[in-house]
Amino acid sequence: MLDSHKRESIRELIDRQALEHADELYLIQPDTSLHITFFELQQRARNIAHCIAAQGVEPGVSVAYAMTNGHSCAMTVLGIMYGGYRAVAINLVAGRDVIAYVLAHSQSVLVLTQHEHTELITGALACDVYAQEYALHSDEKQLHPQLVQISDTDTTLWKTGELDSQQPQANQQSDTHLVNIAHDRDHAVQTVSHSDDALLMYTSGTTGRPKGVTLTQTSVIVGGYNVAIAHQLSSLDRALCVLPLYHINGLCVTLFGALVSASSLVLPHKFSTSSFWNLVDDHRCSWFSVVPTQIAYLLRDADVSQQAIVKRDFLRFGRSASAPLSPDVHLAFEQRFAVPLIETMGLTESAAQILSNPLPPAQRKHGTPGLPVGCEVTIVDKHLQVVATGVEGELLVRGENVMNRYFRNESVTTETLVNGGWLRTGDLGRKDEDGFVFITGRLKELIIKGGENIAPREIDDALYQHADVVEAAAFACPCDDFGQRVEAAVVLKKSSQLSEADLIEGCEQRVGRFKCPDRIHFLQELPKGPSGKIQRSKIHQLVVG
Repeated sequence: MLDSHKRESIRELIDRQALEHADELYLIQPDTSLHITFFELQQRARNIAHCIAAQGVEPGVSVAYAMTNGHSCAMTVLGIMYGGYRAVAINLVAGRDVIAYVLAHSQSVLVLTQHEHTELITGALACDVYAQEYALHSDEKQLHPQLVQISDTDTTLWKTGELDSQQPQANQQSDTHLVNIAHDRDHAVQTVSHSDDALLMYTSGTTGRPKGVTLTQTSVIVGGYNVAIAHQLSSLDRALCVLPLYHINGLCVTLFGALVSASSLVLPHKFSTSSFWNLVDDHRCSWFSVVPTQIAYLLRDADVSQQAIVKRDFLRFGRSASAPLSPDVHLAFEQRFAVPLIETMGLTESAAQILSNPLPPAQRKHGTPGLPVGCEVTIVDKHLQVVATGVEGELLVRGENVMNRYFRNESVTTETLVNGGWLRTGDLGRKDEDGFVFITGRLKELIIKGGENIAPREIDDALYQHADVVEAAAFACPCDDFGQRVEAAVVLKKSSQLSEADLIEGCEQRVGRFKCPDRIHFLQELPKGPSGKIQRSKIHQLVVG
């Protein structure tokens, strides 16, 4: 399957699925009971592509989408790619200044958004960060992007009419609306190649400006195929997507995982613990993809409600990614909900998944994201030489799913893509004798206490072994005696009576006094990026004020 189709363009993929599976369901939006078939997907994607072309947008340029999950968002991003444009994902929770930087740096000429986000986008276009970044590259004849609103409740979207948009001024809000979009046959959409840019997604770095990861049409499709292969997806499967489509997990894993396997997905507007299992049951979902934070919340709320354990024969597996999953939380989830939870690992730079545990009844291991699927993975030392089994080093990955560059950042691209296309991930890990990869930390997150390297995840896992801990993260603090010392922050279940002394005592028993946190801070929530990863560097700022 993969070998014969991985060099398709996204347009060719959608057209083929529309031909072979025309009347089969692709997408369900549960709040409106809207169902979209593969044929309807093709028509909507084609129309949005033609409407973008009708605006005079040049082939291969950046078109941004700033939208909440739903059918409009899914059809819009697929329509952008279908037309051969570079889809720029706008993280709606990144903040005005980051959005401003992304819009300017990506050289987006069009922003497709919804009414509820118009103020955020126009504010970003009017702020100093946008003006400064724009001015740096004014010689490239970048234009202030047109702003177009799309109503997610309009089920007649993209059927008749045409785009109506205007150029918003830097200090002026746009009240542009998308009304009765049509297939404008006077404007032919350009030919699309599998090697063309498809997606520009900015990483949620904790320091400095975010980097723009550029993925080709092939990379995005292969990312979807890697998911389908690892999880043995077929046209009989149905995914529940509760992660935003401006994040690589939601986009490549569920949207493209379903597209390449001719299966379907349920796409609510957002994640909710109160509706999660109802959506699984009502739509008989066979799998779902979540992040560890959501897993912790589902466990927490299940404990509060004391729901009975329900065995769902139609639910094949759940999938965890985007951050390491504590083995204790992993086991608790499987016992509580009677569903296999498959730990995986992916990166924005690799179109999501690179590692996955096998499905039952094959051997799975807790505490590891698994084995390479659809790509090569190796562990190297600081000289980029491959290390022996069991030895810790940096994780490198190579494959057709890997990005081709950081957008307009040649120096960082050269530092990251080495030795014939190997991607330096910045993750530390080791392989065991069975080939399973264990992630031990991040190069930039190591705590160096008295010259000794301490992996924060080792402390996290010790804290997670207490059932009352919902979230945990160890981090470095400056120290006159050791250079750095270990501290940690936790979120506890609401009913917990745990004290700082209790947790420190437990940590000391598990990791020893030297690695044990000197202090533990109790927070309502830990700071996270859009993928659900806990941002350790921000915790120190939070607790010290």
